[in-house]
Amino acid sequence: MSQLDYSKGYVLEDDYVKLMPLKIEHIEYLLDLSKEPNLWTYFLEKGDGLENLTKYITSTVHNRKHQKEYPFIVFDKIKKQYAGTTRFYDNSSELKTIKLGHTWYGKDFRGTGLNKRCKYLLFQFAFETLELERVGFGAHAENKISITAMKSVGCKEEGVLRNFIPSLDGIGRSDIILLSILKDEWFEKVKTELKHKLTKH
Repeated sequence: MSQLDYSKGYVLEDDYVKLMPLKIEHIEYLLDLSKEPNLWTYFLEKGDGLENLTKYITSTVHNRKHQKEYPFIVFDKIKKQYAGTTRFYDNSSELKTIKLGHTWYGKDFRGTGLNKRCKYLLFQFAFETLELERVGFGAHAENKISITAMKSVGCKEEGVLRNFIPSLDGIGRSDIILLSILKDEWFEKVKTELKHKLTKH
């Protein structure tokens, strides 16, 4: 089993997309994307505009140094543009589990198949390189688009964290939907089905 090495500059890519370690200097490439309306609706940590985006990226880069998160910037090879970010977090080498999230893309990159390609590379890395047993996800219960997207790449809904976060309107609380993919599911079904979906784009 290969441990996640936070000091290593992992690059995951195919002919269409390239994921590289997110760095402070990437702020300028993501700034315009970060200003899109409604992009941060379901995020507790906002990254809209220069000040918030700087805090957002600085925080996750800092967490990588402390082995808490491993963030990637996503580059669309076809459009030759940076598309957004995603990250691994809550890695447990003892339990062989990890979580994947904090994923966002600019509007021009959504619905293009880019997310599926990224997920394929990230799942392949998690299950085949790191040999993990489980990749977990979470989504705001009202974020139907995100939940649908997760299910479309093979995630299974497995539970609800009730009243886990403040509601969007600041009144009351909201639930978080938990989803996951297991190693056996990846090798038995998800990998083949996801690869098939990629050939349609």
